[in-house]
Amino acid sequence: MLKVINRIISFIISFTLMLMLIPNNYTTSAAPMDRQLAVDALAYGDCNNDRNIDALDLALLKQNIMNQGDKYYNNMDLNQDNAIDAIDYSIMKQYLLGKVSNLPYDPSQPATKWVGTWTAAQQLTEPANMPPSPGLTNNTLRQIVHVSIGGNQLRMKFSNQYGSTPVTMNSVHLAVSTGGSSIQDGTDKAVTFEGKETVTIPAGKTVTSDIVNFILPKLENIAVTIYFGSIPSELTGHPGSRTISYIQTGNSVNSLSMPRAVTTEHWYIIAGIDVLTDDSCKGIVALGDSITDGRGSTTNANNRWTDNLSRRLRDNPSTSNISVLNQGIGGNTVLSGGLGPTALSRFQRDVLEQSGVRYLIVFEGVNDIGPSSSISVATNLINAYKEFISKAHSKNILVYGATITPFGGSQYDSNTHEQARQTVNSWIRTSGQFDAVIDLDAAVKNPNDPTKLLSPYDSGDHLHLSPAGYEKIAEAIDINLFTK
Repeated sequence: MLKVINRIISFIISFTLMLMLIPNNYTTSAAPMDRQLAVDALAYGDCNNDRNIDALDLALLKQNIMNQGDKYYNNMDLNQDNAIDAIDYSIMKQYLLGKVSNLPYDPSQPATKWVGTWTAAQQLTEPANMPPSPGLTNNTLRQIVHVSIGGNQLRMKFSNQYGSTPVTMNSVHLAVSTGGSSIQDGTDKAVTFEGKETVTIPAGKTVTSDIVNFILPKLENIAVTIYFGSIPSELTGHPGSRTISYIQTGNSVNSLSMPRAVTTEHWYIIAGIDVLTDDSCKGIVALGDSITDGRGSTTNANNRWTDNLSRRLRDNPSTSNISVLNQGIGGNTVLSGGLGPTALSRFQRDVLEQSGVRYLIVFEGVNDIGPSSSISVATNLINAYKEFISKAHSKNILVYGATITPFGGSQYDSNTHEQARQTVNSWIRTSGQFDAVIDLDAAVKNPNDPTKLLSPYDSGDHLHLSPAGYEKIAEAIDINLFTK
């Protein structure tokens, strides 16, 4: 109680002092009223994303100021000084009282292109990973995703690529997640497809939604809620979600929470989110296997190495508009076999067809080496990497090669497999084929036994990394590579 009182007193003092600093003739940059919420400008002041600016937005702004440590939302930064404080509160109050005619408007960098902010590589869902009872047919599924860059307009992609029959989505909603199955009140938004809430995706196809006006902060957790109709017996999805999804009977598409939901740690149907942004924003695709997918990371913590890299990029001014698209699949191979489509077969879809990609990190091959019986697998991997580089360069994508991390002591451990790993890594480091080398092997190996992971970075199976290992991988990546 004392902390609350102190916080209120602190706010009153801060507000009074800062209000004194506001000039009497203070005005915000003007824009025509019919452009105030235009599609190519940030909707400053629309704190709850309902396309209106009213007393509720003022209350949310005040709440953000009083709850020290809340996230920075640029639509609340009404004087554009990279801080949310009493000055912003005063500007909003003056606007609502009619003393300020317009809130800030900056069309200097209009949104002109799509850039991916989140992806999940699609595959046929294995029987063991199908939705638990009550299933998805005529029921509601809420899935949580962690985006990288933000924006105020987005579009969503949904896939039935491996479905045996069409899938019907009666309704799809988008909202800011507040943890568990709960969403933030006032942020729920219906998603449409050619103006309709219901869409049927034919077998083998992917659909993209209409543009959704939605204030999407960087590194936010977003709830995607789908009320399904019919569902195919063979389902498209991504088993390695590392986050909990929620299934509830009937239509709960806009419920603030789903307390009766059955949980599962898989994603289904959702394939990607793009934001409409300006030319300063670019995307990184991380093409990989279970290490990129996050095996060994913490459920709901978003501490895969790609998540950690996103945070590093966000905190560096010159890379804060760079997104990270995780295209890892657990058990995936480059050449043949494994789980999901091979990297060779999915390269067009998962790399070249992604929106706004400028950079590619290739970190895959261990699942080709592990089951092999010949050192020739190294040559085959190298030839595949050359193909990746050639195709990516044809699309003006820079390609960075990541060395394969140690697996000594794991199920893949053998002299032949270690020789193949060393051959591949030597080529990555010395061939000059990649635009740059990211030496992840050097970052996480045990210096006293280079065939093995350093103990703190080992998840326990001597192949996948621990949360500390994923943090180390992200730290080992030179973020200046993403300023080119």
